[in-house]
Amino acid sequence: MRVLVVDDDDVIVSFVTKGLREAGFAVDRASDGEDGLHLALNESYDVMIVDIMLPKLDGLALITELRAQKKNTPVIILSAKRAVDDRVKGLQTGSDDYLTKPFAFSELLARVQALIRRSTGSVDPTTLEVADLRMDLLRREVTRSGEKIDLQPREFVLLEYLMRNAGRVVSKTMIMEHVWDYNFDPQTNVVEARISKLRDKIDRGFSTQLIETVRGVGYVLR
Repeated sequence: MRVLVVDDDDVIVSFVTKGLREAGFAVDRASDGEDGLHLALNESYDVMIVDIMLPKLDGLALITELRAQKKNTPVIILSAKRAVDDRVKGLQTGSDDYLTKPFAFSELLARVQALIRRSTGSVDPTTLEVADLRMDLLRREVTRSGEKIDLQPREFVLLEYLMRNAGRVVSKTMIMEHVWDYNFDPQTNVVEARISKLRDKIDRGFSTQLIETVRGVGYVLR
């Protein structure tokens, strides 16, 4: 899952980004409205978090233009403006939710997850299973044949993406788009390196190898 945060407050962005990444999201950031609009129109996001008071182009104008361009990405406004009129105006502009600062990250995360469920029309599972591999999304735990496997945060996100696409070949570009930020160098070998480490933890010592390489195409978990 990929989130765009448009906010010029470095402290808040750092706080939100850290929390979202720990929760398994890839996060991009824009510090002004123009850059935020450019990314929103040219990249694919599952949800956007937008401040109202932004340099160059304010958040409401950004959302208005986004909707005018027929982009239906769910948007949460994150703003210090607490008046009812401000909240109403934000929602009428085309946002899907409005959260005032200061806020608890747990509430922001719950709202992000709710918007994604609503936009996809599905209920997010709490566990994923492929063969004898099991991932508990709430406890952030992975086991294979009942044996616990310790993963680094990025390894967990990568494995989650593979498990959600079990049986489907995913390319390096697809993995980069969903697991890493947009500004990663596409020529880097970070995907290959992470897949290799993941294999060591998931497949080593087991007779059946779950992670397969499809030469010239990508990877598949089955």
